[in-house]
Amino acid sequence: MKVILLFLVLFSTFGSLNAQECPRVLVLGKVADTLRPQAFYNLMVINRTTGRGVFGQPNGAFSVYAAPGDSISLSCKGYPMINFVAVADSNCQHKSTYYVEGKTQDVAEVIVRPIKSLEQIKEERSALAMRETRMVTGIEMMRSPITALYQAFSKVEKSKRQVAKWEHQDNQNRIVQELLRTYVAYEIIELSEEEFEDFVAFLNMDETFLKTASEMDLITFIKDKFEHYMFLYDR
Repeated sequence: MKVILLFLVLFSTFGSLNAQECPRVLVLGKVADTLRPQAFYNLMVINRTTGRGVFGQPNGAFSVYAAPGDSISLSCKGYPMINFVAVADSNCQHKSTYYVEGKTQDVAEVIVRPIKSLEQIKEERSALAMRETRMVTGIEMMRSPITALYQAFSKVEKSKRQVAKWEHQDNQNRIVQELLRTYVAYEIIELSEEEFEDFVAFLNMDETFLKTASEMDLITFIKDKFEHYMFLYDR
């Protein structure tokens, strides 16, 4: 009878052990992304109370000992921080699963430009020509001298000719940039898309040469100019 009573007393003592009497808490859990299942290779479990941290498992599982009431944070790149307090259950454990959702990211606009073949660019080079603006010339000037004088001095007509020149220059620069894009793809030169405009200006390529040069002449010319460009600007 005394043995039974002693057992009951001991059972009552240990059975009454609650979370407040746990010397430490085993924090067990898992992080899961139900929308995008993936491995959490950078999961970090940080005890903010002690300032210590450990890495979790690639599958999102983690376990760490903490004192009751310690502030715990789960940090994983690309996800919001998860914060909770270590509260012990009757087994001196804290178990939970945390479902996370990736942060919304603003991605910069990416322009994908198709790489043209050298044959396509060659056709564009050969067809390069300035848009015609109607001018009275030759015998027509004799027939209509007033019109000829108007065209020679009119601001409107001069503006049209200037716009045509600008368009022609833009077309020429575009063709040269297509060449550069192809040469970069074939690792003949190394330029970023942002550097094309500066390098085209540095090339200052003659229109006749652009239209009539062979592929080898163009490659040699551009490669030599590229080396000079890199040397001058220490790139």
